Amino acid sequence: MKPGRAVIAAAVLLFTQVVHAQDAPLNLTTPPRPTEAEQEELMHAVQEGSNSTLDLVRVFEAFLQKHPDTMYRPEIELNLTRASVENKDDARVVRYGEKVLEHSPDDVVTLDRVAQSLVVLGGKENAEKALKYARAFEDIINAMEAPVGKEAPQIQEERDRAEARMLMTQARARVILEDKEESQRLEERAFSLYPDEETARASAESLLRLGRDQEAITRLAEAFAVPDSRASASDRLTDRLRLGELWAKSHNGSEQGLGDEILKAYDVIYSMVELRHKKLLALDPNGAAGSATEFTISGLDGKKLQMSSLLGKVLVLDFWATWCEPCRGQHPIYEEVKKRYANRPDVVFLPLTTDEDRSVVQPFLESQMWDQHVYFDDGLTRVLGVSQIPTTILLNKQGQVSSRMNGFAPDQFKDQLIERIEAALAETSGHKSDGTPQ
Repeated sequence: MKPGRAVIAAAVLLFTQVVHAQDAPLNLTTPPRPTEAEQEELMHAVQEGSNSTLDLVRVFEAFLQKHPDTMYRPEIELNLTRASVENKDDARVVRYGEKVLEHSPDDVVTLDRVAQSLVVLGGKENAEKALKYARAFEDIINAMEAPVGKEAPQIQEERDRAEARMLMTQARARVILEDKEESQRLEERAFSLYPDEETARASAESLLRLGRDQEAITRLAEAFAVPDSRASASDRLTDRLRLGELWAKSHNGSEQGLGDEILKAYDVIYSMVELRHKKLLALDPNGAAGSATEFTISGLDGKKLQMSSLLGKVLVLDFWATWCEPCRGQHPIYEEVKKRYANRPDVVFLPLTTDEDRSVVQPFLESQMWDQHVYFDDGLTRVLGVSQIPTTILLNKQGQVSSRMNGFAPDQFKDQLIERIEAALAETSGHKSDGTPQ
């Protein structure tokens, strides 16, 4: 959905609230319920504003002017803020966004947008308010618990980028307040936290304002070298021309030696990016795993199992979930086959729960009296392309997929599973049991 349509869709949710307003319980702390005429006017406004965010602003403002005490004011002001962001109307973003923050001070999206719009509007009073909102945003990010799970690297990436953006907003506010030293310090923090082209370029300009030309050249070389998919070809060309201009100015009009400076900057940036990559991987060791044998999975007891430690064994991976009815029917048959291979150390059965809510797994196992020696899939479903539950996948002794059984066929499951385990055991490195290449 396009951003503008997303804003309009959010506004249309008001329609449902209006329709059910008369059924809501009385609450003496909220404004009185709207009259039937007010409800009809609001529904008409939502419908009329559904064509564009510009129309949405016009009709909602008219409604608030006529009904300033409406119980829907908070929702309308939030929608006006979002629409104003889409319209790039900084004055309205501030006007309505500050109203939203009065009753929702932890709304990080609004804090972000309002702070940036205040800087764009300029003036020392606006700069002071921008600092206040940007710091509040930063405090919320820093108070969050470290992300966990398979989405942890992506979440941390988004947090770091958002915090760096707010540091840059503070830096721009400091420029307005004529505090050049603090502005440059904030830009350094932003670049260290999340190195990108825009931050490096802004930091270079701040260093120039401080008369630190050589440092500015170094930072601009880093702006040119940093990998940033959001930087356009025009941005890169601007960096290159500015870099050449500054270098020539301090080297008797010649660009000789500039290539070495860029290579040096590349080495610095590469080290920063690698360090950041390792930091994110530490949150999820499976983030860079490209095959099942490269995964580390978590047991119900919290212990880790490196799949690579099971190379040389046939693995029977049983993907199931607590909500899956066929899994319950399959389980006793699966256990029966497991007992058949109890004396075969080269056959390992790994039950892998795919439940997103991990807290439900242990109570389920206890209620069903199932063996609690299970593991969380930790992203294996992604790398193995599991699209339905239950699914049974066999890996041969080389860690390659030997067989896949999607779903559960009660009459055939036992015989099929035994047959496929035997086939996997018969496979030799690089060949199937019949001697043909895999």
